[in-house]
Order: sequence, then structure tokens, then C-alpha cells
Amino acid sequence: MRTMFLGLGMGLMLASVNTWGDEGTPGRMGPKVETQTLTYSVDGEQYTGYLARDTEKEGKRPLVLVVHEWWGLSDYIRHRTEQLAALGYVAFAVDMYGSGKTATHPDEAGSFSKAVMSDWPGARHNLETAIDALRDQQGVDASRMAIIGYCFGGGIALNAALDGMPFKAAVSFHGSPGQVVETPSHFDGRVIIQNGLNDQMVAQSALKSLLETFESVETDATLIQYPDAMHAFANPYADAKAREFDLPLAYNAAADAASWQVMLNVFNKVFAAPQASAK
Repeated sequence: MRTMFLGLGMGLMLASVNTWGDEGTPGRMGPKVETQTLTYSVDGEQYTGYLARDTEKEGKRPLVLVVHEWWGLSDYIRHRTEQLAALGYVAFAVDMYGSGKTATHPDEAGSFSKAVMSDWPGARHNLETAIDALRDQQGVDASRMAIIGYCFGGGIALNAALDGMPFKAAVSFHGSPGQVVETPSHFDGRVIIQNGLNDQMVAQSALKSLLETFESVETDATLIQYPDAMHAFANPYADAKAREFDLPLAYNAAADAASWQVMLNVFNKVFAAPQASAK
């Protein structure tokens, strides 16, 4: 169990890929990300997720599930999914509410998210069904999976880890620390909890309790707190929501960049090919 407080003066490491056509003329640059909606059925109810992958990349690659905020599977979450695909992962935004529905008001969002979190076995079944629907998709290596989530979705990712689901990593961005798994299990992967130190919607006592639970089941969990960051620090649309509904939300570009890089660093470690044994 580790707790870190990261300053936000760091830069985001970016990489670009250049390709060239015939006779040295500039060709298409970067990955070719293609997206599609993927509908799957959970106990007779239709769920509509969003799949993104680089079709120029060959071979199997890790699968990353992306779980939306309490607003539902929005354009923001689709963009995050596309970002992951551009980096070489197969990324899938999971629909936790059914029929791709989204909320337009905090009361509606609270109702949707509460219904999911009050039935954890049903939420886990949704995740497992989505994974089953993805196993045969082009490029998916189901032996290497991670789950990330934002706000409500962060809570889903953390509870998936508490329930010992077969992910290599569970990464939460300003996620809910509420524990709904009745009997926590050991999680073999890495757990990264990323929170804003000025977050008024997440209690420090709840974060402490969550870390203690992970420690009790011998799970490698790290809490990273970003100074001056509030709830929804990774969402560029948070300020508009804050003004519209008088909510304590704020985008923080430095925390957004730093937390994304932390996630990528973890993925590089947990998805690395095993080292060949020395002869």
C-alpha cells in the first residue's frame, strides 16, 4: 500500500510516428483508428458499447475496458477510448446503464449509478459479458486486460479489483471509493487510485478505508493525490457541468496529463512480455 502526492510541474511525454510514401513524399501519419458500436445482451437487456482499435497494427494486443462517468457513455468517454486505440491497445467503452442511455441531470445520473452499484453481481456480469463478446474481435489478447474508469466508472474499476477479476491493472481517475463487493478477494494486478487532493466529493476517510481493504487481501494498491485538483480533474467538460449544476468540479490540465502518463507507465509494466529465461 502506497500513498503519493505528486506535484504538477511535470510535462507529458508525447510520441509521434512519421511514415513516408513513394519517392520520399509524405504519407499518412500515425495510427488508423477505426471505431464501431458493439451491442451485446445481458440477461435479455441490450447494452451498447464503443470499440476502437488501430487497424494498421498487426497481431494480438492488450484489451482495455473504459468505464464511463455517472453521466453515461458520452462523447468524452468515446474520445478516451480512441486515444487508447491510437496508442496500440484495443479499447472498449462499456455501457453500464443499458441501451447506451445517458443522464442530463445529476439527479438522473445519481439514480442510474446507484442502481448499478446496489447490484454488484449484476455489474460484474455485465463486465464479464462484454469481455466474452470481445474475445473473438480482431487483435484482442484476452489474456492481457486492464480496466480504467472515471468518477462512477473509477468505482466500478476499483470494485472489479476488490472482486479479484482477471485484469492486469485497475486504474481509477477521480473515482468513487465506495466498496460494494461483500467479500473482497486478492487481486493479482496493479491498482492505481488517482484522486484530486481538493476533491470535495471523495472523503479522505473513504480512501483510507479502501487502501486498508486492499492491504488486507494483499493487493498492490497505490493512491496518488494531485494537489489543487478537484473532482473530475481529467474531464475538459467539467467546468461547464460545474457552472450548469453548481457542482464542485473543475478540469485540471496538469493533473489530467500526469494521471494519463501514470496509467501508461503502469500498462507498460503489466503488459510487458515475460523475460526469456537465461540458459
